[in-house]
Amino acid sequence: MVIDFSSMHEGSNEIERIFEDMFKKGPLGSRRLFPQVNVFENDDGYIVDFCVPGIPIDDIELVLTARNLIIKGERKSPEGRYFRQERLAGSFQRALSLNVPVDLDRVNAKNENGILRVTLPKAELVRPRKINIHSRSGN
Repeated sequence: MVIDFSSMHEGSNEIERIFEDMFKKGPLGSRRLFPQVNVFENDDGYIVDFCVPGIPIDDIELVLTARNLIIKGERKSPEGRYFRQERLAGSFQRALSLNVPVDLDRVNAKNENGILRVTLPKAELVRPRKINIHSRSGN
């Protein structure tokens, strides 16, 4: 017998989305977190990708505190009479909590094809270290 647990996980994501939509409303009546973000970890640190297509870098501000990475900015809409507007416009701000210390001197950000990538290297004190084992018997 094979049990597929993936469907149980997918259901919990849908429930989370429903609760998010209920408690925070945005344009058109539903919650839209903007900018969309992916956060992932590698051996050296954390990578945060913000999806910011069509927003000039001069209209984006990144702030790193001891506990948060904050992105602020504005997506401006061209003037005109809209018949349909699905792309969100206006000011935005998101704060991501950092659970581990990062090496502030090595943090960097670059924008490529509408993806703003922030690299947050782990601080040395939280990186895994190999511990040498010594024997008293001399072996």
